[in-house]
Amino acid sequence: MIGTFYRSSSPDKASFVNVGDEIKEGQVICIVEAMKLFNEIESEVSGRVVKILVDNSSPVEYDQPLFLVEPI
Repeated sequence: MIGTFYRSSSPDKASFVNVGDEIKEGQVICIVEAMKLFNEIESEVSGRVVKILVDNSSPVEYDQPLFLVEPI
């Protein structure tokens, strides 16, 4: 396990993105916590979120896909 995936900045906040949302390159889309450091993950592409591949608070690995994004 490399880190833990979080869809929002805290449990009482809204998710950064949801299925169907349009995102832009560089937009923060989630947080990965690794070794007590919370890293904001930015989108590498612009498009529409088709599917979220990881459950909130789940462990993630290097190079693991987190979202499916359809370019628009």
